Amino acid sequence: MLQRIQTVWIFLAILGAIFLFVTGQDFSLFGPTPFISIICVVMIFLGFISILSYKDRKRQILLNNISIFINVLLLGLLAYWLLTLSGGIHFPEKGIEPFFPFLSIICLLIANVYIRKDDRLVKSVDRLR
Repeated sequence: MLQRIQTVWIFLAILGAIFLFVTGQDFSLFGPTPFISIICVVMIFLGFISILSYKDRKRQILLNNISIFINVLLLGLLAYWLLTLSGGIHFPEKGIEPFFPFLSIICLLIANVYIRKDDRLVKSVDRLR
């Protein structure tokens, strides 16, 4: 049942990770390692696994919670990067990168609400049988 509303919210969180992957190419906090790219690929992978595990709602909530935790850590790292980034001629504008993990967190929280609502609905129908 991929046509549920939480699938749309999880997909929007995946899009946030994809946009962060695209815009975060100039991010360098730990030297030349592509830290943001690796984290974004992990979040995209977790999102697709979460979408495909629609039959196991507990696993879906667990994967979403792991993605939320990774996004919170990433949001903290991006905020630190923006605070230590100097403005000026070499890098005149601050980035939009912290917006995408924040958007993903909101979408995943909404998806968890709908997953729990489906879980309560299934349990109530099981009681009637």
